[in-house]
Amino acid sequence: MADDIEITQTEETITGDESTNTAQPAPQAATSLTQEERDLIAAMPYEEARDKLVQAVRALENGGLSLDQSMRQWEIGEALAQRAESLLADVRARLDAAQAQQAQTASTAGTQENLQ
Repeated sequence: MADDIEITQTEETITGDESTNTAQPAPQAATSLTQEERDLIAAMPYEEARDKLVQAVRALENGGLSLDQSMRQWEIGEALAQRAESLLADVRARLDAAQAQQAQTASTAGTQENLQ
């Protein structure tokens, strides 16, 4: 399913049904991404989102895209970057919680409190 979003370095754009671009369920910022594409990105693991973001950036850096294609690559890149950042924030929060738990446990280790 995640393979439906393909970033290329030529004049090709993401594959998918673009006829649904005009039907937005709620007012949102103008975007060429379909709901299906946004859902695919939202379900991507970190590594895939990161790799596809690198591809989108390279496609923009290589040039040769029309203005519409460039805007679409940029929108894809923004969505992928947000996904990756969200996943990293979740991991940071879990690590912080684990460190806080470890610090709390360490402060009572070997005490009478810990033995009860």
